[in-house]
Amino acid sequence: MNTQANYRNIVLVIVCALLLSWTPLAVAQQAGGEKSAGKVVLFDGRSLDGWKLRNEEHKDTWKVVSQVALDKADPKQLVGTGSGGAADAVLFRARVEHGSDILTERSFGDCKLHIEVMVPKDSNSGVYLMGQYEVQVFDSFGKPDDKIAFSDMGGIYSVKAPAGNVSKAPGEWQTLDVEFRAPRFDAAGKKTESAKFLKVTLNGKVIQENVEVPGPTGGQLPEGEKATGPLMLQGDHGVVAYRNITIEPAK
Repeated sequence: MNTQANYRNIVLVIVCALLLSWTPLAVAQQAGGEKSAGKVVLFDGRSLDGWKLRNEEHKDTWKVVSQVALDKADPKQLVGTGSGGAADAVLFRARVEHGSDILTERSFGDCKLHIEVMVPKDSNSGVYLMGQYEVQVFDSFGKPDDKIAFSDMGGIYSVKAPAGNVSKAPGEWQTLDVEFRAPRFDAAGKKTESAKFLKVTLNGKVIQENVEVPGPTGGQLPEGEKATGPLMLQGDHGVVAYRNITIEPAK
């Protein structure tokens, strides 16, 4: 009898475990692998929740739109349509004379960033890790590799040019993936190691590796270097659009 009872208990435990694995929470965790991996969606395609302007006077700089495209009448402009509402909606820097950078309310240190960007002809923006260290966003399409500088697409601004020019044409979506290591500080707050771009991949090609950044690269937030900081998108230069912005903080 004891043996049969033990057998029934073992079977009961197995059945319960299987049932628990299919609870709504468990199913959601399996379906949402990004969450279990620690990936954070920074722009949900519906609103600017979680973001703030660097200069509140220019509150009309950024809009949520459903899609953007190159303006057929003026290739130096983008046209945004719709009002967002979907995961692949667009964060659009509108056509305003003066603009403002936009930054996340959350701060991050070591991380992996994924972001997609579109620029019109001759436009200029930037992606700032920790609000201090810029990966340049620029229309560099067609520029010869031997003419590429740190001010071109994928350059670490004021530090290092990309390994080559893999920029797409104006009006096309481009993918930027960044693996970043934050600066280190001792107990007294003194910096012991500089920030480092471990890898920058543009449109599937690695263009930067192990680039140490001795300090802020220009146009940064005024607070200075810290252990963590926000993601900032430059909006005081040209028209630009971003979408699918996610960040994975290091564990």
